[in-house]
Amino acid sequence: MCDDDIHPGLVHDPRLSRRAFGLAAAALGGVAATSAGAQSPVVEKDVEIKTPDGVADAALYYPEGKGKWPAVLIWPDVLSLRPAFRDMGKRLAAAGYVVLVPNLYYRAKKAPVIDGTFDFSKPDDRAKLTPLRATVTPEGTDRDAVAYLAFLDAQPQTNKAKKAGVQGYCMGGPLSFRTAGAVPNRIGAVATFHGGGLFTDQPTSPHLLIPKTHAEYLIEVADNDDKQDPTVKDKLKAAFAEAKRPAQVEVFEGAAHGWTVKGSAVYNEPAAEKAWANLLALYKRALA
Repeated sequence: MCDDDIHPGLVHDPRLSRRAFGLAAAALGGVAATSAGAQSPVVEKDVEIKTPDGVADAALYYPEGKGKWPAVLIWPDVLSLRPAFRDMGKRLAAAGYVVLVPNLYYRAKKAPVIDGTFDFSKPDDRAKLTPLRATVTPEGTDRDAVAYLAFLDAQPQTNKAKKAGVQGYCMGGPLSFRTAGAVPNRIGAVATFHGGGLFTDQPTSPHLLIPKTHAEYLIEVADNDDKQDPTVKDKLKAAFAEAKRPAQVEVFEGAAHGWTVKGSAVYNEPAAEKAWANLLALYKRALA
């Protein structure tokens, strides 16, 4: 799972260079832009958000033109805010949402947090993440979640009459659960993709927050993660059933950990598109 030292789904991400990040960021600052498959032009901005722990750097996206749309918070994977997740935020905004993608490690470093390419098979590369990951704690995540939702709700484009969504990838999965627990009356949908550590034997296990929440859940599990511990999906299903929370928990056969993130060595476009369709269907149902 991605809470371990090795992230099997992102062995190499060729887009993790400062030059690539700079090119992707060149269009920011409120300039309208479109992405592949976009349904409408999107405004994208780099923003800073005051939290109890400092100032977080993040990317904000929303449809161009007049209107109000539901808010969505995207928690990226262990490599944090980078072009792949900027593209994801842009695509989701084009479907009719106000989207925020924060840098997980703002307490230590602004995004992009990795220079050059990154290889999870190399211990030296993995070691670069250790001090960064130490800055992400359950308590800090709860504070961040409150701040990020308040920021989204302060945007004139946000329809506060509709519930908000949260989605997370890899280590962003547990952060999504924590968000639903931190602002339960605001979050109407939670989605995780190849999320690690959703059910543990620790007192901070994300699954323990489910009874506090009022959300519908979509849990998309990588095939190799499921084979590593086939009991997790059943434990999660039981936890959702006990809390009477609607949930879809499914294993994507043949899809490896990291399959939904473009640029990963295991990106699986057909499976990623199916997961994306499931996400949009969830938001259409639950963000009312």
